[in-house]
Amino acid sequence: MNAALKWIPLALAGAVALAGCAREGFYDDRNLDYVDSAPTPPLTLPDTRDASRVQPALPMPPGDGSASARPDTPVEARAPRPLTAARGMEEGYVTSRRVNDRRWLVVADDPAGVWPRLERFARTRAGGIERSVPSRGVLQTGQGTLRLDNAVRPGASEVHCERAGQSQGDCLERLERYLRRRGGGEDTLSSLNARRVEEQLAVQLVRTGDEVSVRMPYSADRAWAEIAYYLALDFNKPGERELLASDPERHAFTVRYLTLDHRRQGVLAQLNPFADDDPRRVRLVLETQGDKSRLRARSVGQQALSVDARRELLERVSGYLR
Repeated sequence: MNAALKWIPLALAGAVALAGCAREGFYDDRNLDYVDSAPTPPLTLPDTRDASRVQPALPMPPGDGSASARPDTPVEARAPRPLTAARGMEEGYVTSRRVNDRRWLVVADDPAGVWPRLERFARTRAGGIERSVPSRGVLQTGQGTLRLDNAVRPGASEVHCERAGQSQGDCLERLERYLRRRGGGEDTLSSLNARRVEEQLAVQLVRTGDEVSVRMPYSADRAWAEIAYYLALDFNKPGERELLASDPERHAFTVRYLTLDHRRQGVLAQLNPFADDDPRRVRLVLETQGDKSRLRARSVGQQALSVDARRELLERVSGYLR
């Protein structure tokens, strides 16, 4: 008999033995345990327990049954913050903004980090500090007033240099050079109590029926200047998104924008002579509402702009301010 064949009975016996162990032995297969499972009574604690020491591990608030699939009132949703910046939108530590005759600087650091450097600039380059109000971010110097505030974009600061309410270009240029040389990463502690925008005043995307807009807790001037800066960086891709015109007087922009649905069509749209794959001309307008503003998108010309397309464009633009 072949020697290899002598091991076959032993192998079969081992397989049978292991199969038996797989149910009740070391290799218990529990898949079948749930076939005949039955609910057990809930755990009860004795009446003598100290109720003050027993609390739910995962409390769940009771429902009032008032929720509905389609709410009667308009829904306001805060637009999500982009996970990554658009290509080519990396900015420096100090950048400038301008609306007509008004100018200021935007620093990529919060006010608590900028304030000590602003104090040193005032002492050494602006004739000394005559009056300091840290809680308001104001430094009065012999050459004018330095004012620090939160920028429109979170985590950044605005720095103004003014005299008699007018922006001082020479002061801002010297301050920009000074801050560029110093950079960030030092003097993180400060006596300045930064005033952050409250959660309920954050940039919000609002939709009421077919109307979509972005509500902003900033004046139209400030929001326009910030959007103008980032549109120049982001809307520079011909055939997909382009900045055509900027109008600071009316707080408006004209752009050419290809929606995401049309971009996804790709080659198929090029092969279809009836496909509507041209970028839309859109006018973005900031409407003043007291010390706040609202951004809307309107189609220019005969091409219509759907609700989803307006929402997509407004989400992209409002993302610059988050």
